[in-house]
Amino acid sequence: MYYRLVLLLIVVGSATENLYSQNVLGQETAITTAVPFLAISPDARHAALGDAGVATSPDANASYWNAGKLAFIQTKYGATASYTPWLGKIVNDMSISYLSGYYKITREQAVAIALKYFDMGDITFRDGPLISDISGEYNPRDFSFDGTYSRMLSENLGIGISARYIYSNLTGTSATIDAKPGQSVAADIGVYYTKPLQWRRASTLSLGGAITNIGAKLTYTDNNNEDFLPTNLRIGGALTTELDPHNSLTFVLDFNKLLVPSPPLRDSVTGEIVKGRDPNRSVLNAMFTSFADAPNGAKEEFQEIMTSVGIEYWYDKTFAARLGYFNEASNKGNRKYLTIGLGFNKNRFGIDVAYLVPTAKREHPLAETLRFTLLFNITENNSAEESVTDNP
Repeated sequence: MYYRLVLLLIVVGSATENLYSQNVLGQETAITTAVPFLAISPDARHAALGDAGVATSPDANASYWNAGKLAFIQTKYGATASYTPWLGKIVNDMSISYLSGYYKITREQAVAIALKYFDMGDITFRDGPLISDISGEYNPRDFSFDGTYSRMLSENLGIGISARYIYSNLTGTSATIDAKPGQSVAADIGVYYTKPLQWRRASTLSLGGAITNIGAKLTYTDNNNEDFLPTNLRIGGALTTELDPHNSLTFVLDFNKLLVPSPPLRDSVTGEIVKGRDPNRSVLNAMFTSFADAPNGAKEEFQEIMTSVGIEYWYDKTFAARLGYFNEASNKGNRKYLTIGLGFNKNRFGIDVAYLVPTAKREHPLAETLRFTLLFNITENNSAEESVTDNP
C-alpha cells in the first residue's frame, strides 16, 4: 500500500535531499541517513536508560554500545536475545530482533558476534490507482552481522573493534520500482576506562567513547544516488555508588553526534545551495568536517548533539529498576522521550523489559514501544590466568 511505502522511506531515511524531513516533518535541518536501524537501541536495559550505554557496566550487549568494554565482562561466555515490536502505533507487523554472543578468550581478551534484523512487514506494490492493479507483494528487511574483538590494555583501560556487513532490501525484485538491495561494510572502534574511587562509599567511575558504522556509502539505485551510513560518535560516563552491601545506584550520561554532512539550505526554485556545504563528500571528509558544516554555524552544530541520561538501581545484584530520558533538538528530529524499565538477574539467567513514553507535544510513532531482552551467562573461574598486563 502507498502509505506503507511512504512510511518505509521515512523510517529507512534513504530519501535523497531530506525529502521527508522537509515536506512531511517540516524540519529542513534534520539529518537523514541510509539504514538508520543500525542506530536503534537493540536491548531493553540500555533502552530503559534513555539509550545510554557507552560507559555502563559490560554485559552481553557490550559489543553494540562500546567494543572497548567487552573485555571487562566477568563471565566466561554468554548470549542475549532481544525483540522490539516497532512503530506499533502505526502498524502491527514491524519488529527489530537482536542476537549476540560473546566468549572470553583469556582474562583480558574477548570476542563476540551479533545479528540485527529489521522486519518492515508486508507491502503491496501497484502499477495503477485501482485495488486490482496489484503488481506484487514483498516483505522489506534489513540486517547486519558483526564480529567484535576487545582487549584490556591495563586493569583500567580497554579498546575494541568491530567489523560489520550490512544488507538492506526495500523493494525485492519488483519491476515497478527501479531499485536494488543496498549492501555495505562498516567498522566500529571503542575505548573504555573504569576505575574505583576512594570515597566514603565504594564507587566506580567509567568513561567511554565509540565511533560506530564507519563505512562505505550505500545505494539502492546507482552510484549517483548514494547515502551515508549512520556513522556516529558517542561519548559518555557512568558513576556507580554502592549504597550498602545490597543496594547500588548508577548514573549514566551519553552524548551522540552523527558524523555525516548537515543538510545545506537550498534555493526553493533552483535547488542550488545558498548556505552550508555540498553534502557530496567522501566518508572520511564528511566525518572530519561534520563538526563545522551546519548552515547556521556553531549553534546548529550543538543542536545536532543528542543527549541521553539514565539512572539504574540494583538490589542485591538481582532486581533492577531503570529510568532515562532522550533529548534531540526540535529542528533535528524532535525525538524526546522518557524511558522506564525493570530487570531480573539470577545465576545464569536474566530478563529486561523497557517502555518508551514520548514527551513531545504531538502524537508520536514511537509511543508505547516495548523492548524485551533475555540474557544467559556462564561463569568459569579465570583467576589463575596470568594477564600479560601484569608482566614486568
